[in-house]
Amino acid sequence: MKSNIQELIAQMTLEEKAGMCSGLDFWRTKAVERLGIPSIMMTDGPHGLRKQRSGSDHLGIFDSVPATCFPAGAGIACSWDRELIQQVGAAIGEECQAEEVAILLGPGANIKRSPLCGRNFEYFSEDPFLSSEMAAGHINGVQSQGVGTSLKHFAANNQEHRRMSVDAIVDERTLREIYLASFEGAVKKAQPWTVMSAYNQVNGVYASENPYLLTDILKNEWGHEGFIVSDWGAVNERVSGLAAGLELEMPASSGAGDQKIIEAVRGGALSEETLDRAVGRLLAIIFKAVENRKANASYDPQAHHELARVAARESMVLLKNESSLLPLKREGAYAILGDFARNPRYQGGGSSHIKPTQLDDIYESIRKEAGAAQLSYAQGYEGDRDEPNPELIAQAVQAASQADAAIVFVGLPERYESEGYDRNHLRIPASHVRLIEAVADVQPNVVVVLSNGSAIEMPWLGRVKAVLEGYLGGQALGGAIADLLFGNVSPSGKLAETFPQQLAHNPSFLNFPGEGDRAAYQEGLFVGYRYYDAKRIVPLFPFGHGLSYTTFVYSDLELSTNSIQDTDTLQVSLKVTNTGAMQGKEVVQLYVKDIISRVVRPDKELKGFAKVELLPGETKTVTFTLDQRAFAYYNVELKDWHVETGEFEILVGHSSQEIVLTERVVVESTVVLPKAYTRHSTVGDLMGDPQGAAIIQSMMNQAGGMMSMLQDGSDMMLAMMQNMPLRALVTFSQGALTEQGLDDLLKHLNTK
Repeated sequence: MKSNIQELIAQMTLEEKAGMCSGLDFWRTKAVERLGIPSIMMTDGPHGLRKQRSGSDHLGIFDSVPATCFPAGAGIACSWDRELIQQVGAAIGEECQAEEVAILLGPGANIKRSPLCGRNFEYFSEDPFLSSEMAAGHINGVQSQGVGTSLKHFAANNQEHRRMSVDAIVDERTLREIYLASFEGAVKKAQPWTVMSAYNQVNGVYASENPYLLTDILKNEWGHEGFIVSDWGAVNERVSGLAAGLELEMPASSGAGDQKIIEAVRGGALSEETLDRAVGRLLAIIFKAVENRKANASYDPQAHHELARVAARESMVLLKNESSLLPLKREGAYAILGDFARNPRYQGGGSSHIKPTQLDDIYESIRKEAGAAQLSYAQGYEGDRDEPNPELIAQAVQAASQADAAIVFVGLPERYESEGYDRNHLRIPASHVRLIEAVADVQPNVVVVLSNGSAIEMPWLGRVKAVLEGYLGGQALGGAIADLLFGNVSPSGKLAETFPQQLAHNPSFLNFPGEGDRAAYQEGLFVGYRYYDAKRIVPLFPFGHGLSYTTFVYSDLELSTNSIQDTDTLQVSLKVTNTGAMQGKEVVQLYVKDIISRVVRPDKELKGFAKVELLPGETKTVTFTLDQRAFAYYNVELKDWHVETGEFEILVGHSSQEIVLTERVVVESTVVLPKAYTRHSTVGDLMGDPQGAAIIQSMMNQAGGMMSMLQDGSDMMLAMMQNMPLRALVTFSQGALTEQGLDDLLKHLNTK
């Protein structure tokens, strides 16, 4: 195929090659009919297919073909289930084949820097390891059906405010360890056919024309084999973008981009070889899509709806369950309250908005599972208004007062969070809050079921007994909620993001969304739980938190060895036992802590997880394999990942805050960092080096004056000398060290 592509390129005119690098229209690539090069179609995702109907509105947002609406990324990430998200991806791939779609635009792997980001419902997590693992599963699932994906939005697209112009200012180490790591694992493990560049700038350069991101890292370092497509309308300067590695501009630019490329090649500003490479990458994917096209493809909408139900119930998180109020019995009387129970909030707004093949009515789904229980319903609030309606509140109170328990459905209306703008607070509507409070005044057994795309504040939490976080559960959320409320299955979701007690606790609070077009990521590495750990701030609910109807005990944590080199792998195993009375699934989380480090590092970082299903009384062994990256930080001088020799702690627990087993391992680095001592290096720097420490000791033995005072071990003098630059020793050593001697010393130290 590669030789055939090169032959095709050789036959193409300059105009045809330039034309391949922008769209035919809003969704399709250009064809070259005389050479047998077809056009292929891309459509929005990622949690379902949004294909524009022929002849409908320009964007297709208001009229698309029916497709299964699966839980949004924020929800399904809480399943922590690689196999499940791959099954969902495969189902979406089947639907793409049935609709002759070649590439699905998703998944979104951007980090949740702030809970205010309007597009957080599409993104997986605040943690790059969890995000990249879920993204890889999604990509592998879709592409298993011969349909491509477009991993987006590369990179540092962490807000919607001024998203087409904002400049994300991120230091190199933070960029590598947090914001790029979220994409890196997905690219290396799953090879998405395409990667979508973001709207924003990164450190002063638009992502769509950033050669460091697109070529140096994505193509050369990570080995991405497909092509890069712009986010729709994200191209700033077309020729700069192509030179940087952006192969395809979308949507069509009415020939403007093509003409710029042609003129640049003819004028010598862009080499034709660069253009040929771009066309080669495009053709490879176009023909891959054609070769994988399945004739007469179809799918079973009902089977996919049932999979959506499984995905939703695996993803929902039981945040609180005081007095084991849940699961409910199929007897007695229950008040179902809130407009969301009849008009559910099940997906996010903007380009990912799907027209579902069917949609569960939550109240009706509960009624089908309630058995002999008597149900009543009250609207509670108006879906399109924030202000409480006293009459609707009174009706809900009346229903609640006559029931054994009240199940209240609240959350964030679609107008609160969508692509295109960010939230400015963490509150749910006042009408929702008032409903909860009024019902709690008359009913001691209150269950709150949330529908929202991101974290919220819960000032009412102490007044209710149970909270089920449903996120945006997709079209089958009603059946999933009923399954969980009545205990058909035990909840098994765990939070993929931290819920802060208040917005001010969030690490990006002082710098989000920035000033004008500048967004400074001054919190650095300390995103999400990394920050709450470091600041010892107790969140409302920690990263990884989620309750169950059964109980799990961890035991027998074992390491394959207690000492490894950084080129080795470490096997970690433990036993997990279901000690309760109900079958359930537990997400086992493994974190790694560098106990003593010369560089700033988070208190711990997620490096492994596994979801295990257990019958009552059953025990299973869970095994993790940790490689060099599990212990490494990104060294900006080396421009590579580096492990410091030292002791590391392996922590295993139910959440980031509930660690139950720990062990230690010594990791020896095989990489010797280059020494770069200067006149401004400190005595403390040398004391940390065995060779340097010996030299300092020798000088102290020879010198009088201030240096000799160190001999008395005075804490004050030791502290003072620790921070003294080497140049100062020329003065304080009283002749023991001269300027020439210092130069010779530095040369000696830096060559050893």
